[in-house]
Amino acid sequence: MNTFKGTGVAIVTPFDKDKNVDVSALRKLVNHLVNGGVDYLVVLGTTGESATLNADEKKLVIDTVIEENNNRLPLVLGIGGNNTQAVINQINTTDLSVFKAVLSVSPYYNKPTQEGIYQHYKAIMEQTDAKIILYNVPGRTSLNISAETTLRLAHDFDRITAIKEASGNLEQAMKIIQGKPQDFSVISGDDALTLPFIAAGGDGVISVIANALPNEFSGMVRAALKNDMEEARALHYKVFELIDYLFAEGNPAGIKNALAHLGIMEEYVRLPLVPVSDELSYKIKLFLEKLNK
Repeated sequence: MNTFKGTGVAIVTPFDKDKNVDVSALRKLVNHLVNGGVDYLVVLGTTGESATLNADEKKLVIDTVIEENNNRLPLVLGIGGNNTQAVINQINTTDLSVFKAVLSVSPYYNKPTQEGIYQHYKAIMEQTDAKIILYNVPGRTSLNISAETTLRLAHDFDRITAIKEASGNLEQAMKIIQGKPQDFSVISGDDALTLPFIAAGGDGVISVIANALPNEFSGMVRAALKNDMEEARALHYKVFELIDYLFAEGNPAGIKNALAHLGIMEEYVRLPLVPVSDELSYKIKLFLEKLNK
């Protein structure tokens, strides 16, 4: 079975009141996700606030997740950036033996051409042994990886095994699904679009909302992959309103607030992020209370 079929979770990094990594809460979150039926965990992605973690903190997060997971679920590690050689060096100096792949976001800020994006990933392929999941999130990077560039990379490099496609463009996703190699996975990066994404032939999701609602969201994904669209639609609309709330004031502030209401962790984030407003927090709390009745 394809490792990246189903529900992956971009896990958050819990902090305590002093903004240190909350190891106890991270362990609790890992067990919440494993017991909730998700298929794999993604460590140190954007949702994990990797941009504000130093090297020692990243190692602490990695070691904690590996230990608490205890080989129960496959793991993916986020390593990306806008300095190609630095990304290569980080991949080559990281022990990836327990990780199924590296999730590597396309270069941000520099605004390369499509050829530049291709050459970035080509250099990673030529100078590392890692398996790579492309990550296209133009809302954060300011630049889209076109379907043509994705397919070029997928066909040219066997170790580029998947794409987390978070462009919000279903037509683009369908072009990739139609033209991809057989063993290449196309993974939704948008919780709200996961159901139509799978209906179009996608393989699943790397999710934010599943941090809080792993049972409901992974159940929706499993039903959709089995083509049980009646069940999938019911679960999709059961949580659909919460997805809007979680992203209304930025990620991961929204999902951390939901996790705080669920008693899994505190909602602390690091600057320049700030917690959600009291108004939004109340809406999230009310939704979760109604959901659990």
